[in-house]
Amino acid sequence: MLLRVGELAKRTGLTVRTLHHYDEIGLLVPSMRSDAGYRLYRRQDVARLHRIQALRSLGMSLADIGALLDRPSPSLTAVIERQIQELERKIADQSLLRDRLVALHQQFENGDEPEMDDWLKTLEMMTMYDRYFTPQELDRLPLYQADDERQIEWKALIGEAEALMRQGVPPDDRAAQELAKRWMMTLERDTAGDPTLLDKLNAMHANEPEVQAQMGISAQVSEYVMQAFAQSKLAIYQRYLNEEEFAFMRQRYPQRMHEWPPLMAKLRQQLEQGTPPQAPAVQQLAREWLELLRSFAGDDPATHEKIRRANEQEPALQASVWMTERMKEYLGKAIAYLPAS
Repeated sequence: MLLRVGELAKRTGLTVRTLHHYDEIGLLVPSMRSDAGYRLYRRQDVARLHRIQALRSLGMSLADIGALLDRPSPSLTAVIERQIQELERKIADQSLLRDRLVALHQQFENGDEPEMDDWLKTLEMMTMYDRYFTPQELDRLPLYQADDERQIEWKALIGEAEALMRQGVPPDDRAAQELAKRWMMTLERDTAGDPTLLDKLNAMHANEPEVQAQMGISAQVSEYVMQAFAQSKLAIYQRYLNEEEFAFMRQRYPQRMHEWPPLMAKLRQQLEQGTPPQAPAVQQLAREWLELLRSFAGDDPATHEKIRRANEQEPALQASVWMTERMKEYLGKAIAYLPAS
């Protein structure tokens, strides 16, 4: 039985124009044409059209459908999995939008209608976060759910840092170190102790001047706090190292601290994915970890042992480092698998 294009359109609920388009792009080419040039569709063509419409209902593009159907043995498993992931992303996006609307609605209910400038700044910040974090990550990022108390706390910390800088207090001063420790504890709390969230937050802050301006944390303040935090760690390591070892470490350690977060983020991702510690990707991270250690501690294993002992015996060295016990154990196993050099 052969169907002309008008008959096929009528039976399927599609338009003739749609069927013509499918023919033009090679997605559904009729098996035959009449002597007068009319398109004629066979049973196999109708079966292919059925599959096309089924895949369209899953949200696939026409190009993807064509590529899939033209394979020798097309499998829908991967397609369906991809569509599930896409639907989950859309659901998460809608859930995030709902939360934002609820928050705005609450403001109106309380009679706190924001000014236009506040609206624009809020929308701009939301867009910034969306570019760097997935909706699932934003759900886990306490800093993104900034309540009034949290904002007040951060403003106070920023004000303290700016005051110390204006007064010319050096990063190795005790007051600067104490501020840095409180700053890092608060930051660890507000990134849920997740180095991946910390790494993305650092990237957003470094790449977006608007974020620095709106959060009130300038690059100068951020660097001052990092240097003071490094000095607080060095003050403890000094008790375990000889004069030569400490001089070497003091010169290099503050300049390499920024390299830890992305490395820890990669390590945690591999751990959460269930990658075995002997896998090449994890072995590479272990090598990078040891190279970073050597960059500020030198190549002497005796010095490395002193640093390891300090880390074990000094709780302050383990504070605000975004390194869980599981990550430590995982890294230790990865290092153990490395070939002896």
